[in-house]
Amino acid sequence: MNETELETYNPWTVVNLVFSHLAEIGLHPTLGTDAAVGDAGDPSEPAAALLRALGIAPALEGDARMPERRRQHLAALRAAVMDEP
Repeated sequence: MNETELETYNPWTVVNLVFSHLAEIGLHPTLGTDAAVGDAGDPSEPAAALLRALGIAPALEGDARMPERRRQHLAALRAAVMDEP
């Protein structure tokens, strides 16, 4: 994948990162309806909007660069273990 191709990322990964950070600092993020604050809604769309603002396409399959990285890593492992060129 070259630099001119579209970068993608899973918006739920962003939600998980943010929720984990908030929990670590003692806050209690929730998904869906919370009787105390009303309908909290689905956080994936705001996360997707954040990704779009950063020039990254939201995609449920995640980072489109990962399959190529995985292929390269496996090829390096095969070369190291099986003495393949």
